[in-house]
Amino acid sequence: MNEKCPVYRASNILGKRWTILILLELYKGKDKWKRYTAIKSKLMDITPKILSERLKELQEEDLIKKRIDASIVPVKSEYSLTKSGEDIIQIIQCMKIWALKWKIKNKECEKLSCEQCEL
Repeated sequence: MNEKCPVYRASNILGKRWTILILLELYKGKDKWKRYTAIKSKLMDITPKILSERLKELQEEDLIKKRIDASIVPVKSEYSLTKSGEDIIQIIQCMKIWALKWKIKNKECEKLSCEQCEL
């Protein structure tokens, strides 16, 4: 594939392990800003090193943003989706629809939006 191809370039960003799941965790729930520890607790099998790397990469790609509150100790870092990151959620939801139709039977997921998901 040609590196100028948008699909090729997008797959390099989204194709890394854990990337889509991190974006999905940032989308879930009412709180739009999530701490590192909250993300880590939902993705139990991810290593701290990989989570840190992916969060940094997603920031560099402008898919997430980070804010730091240094007024308290320990310093609190929180992450949220950017507009670009929010747009990717539509792709993730299409993946869900495809998976439910062709590969995975999950009655709970059929009835819930990903934003409300507790899984």
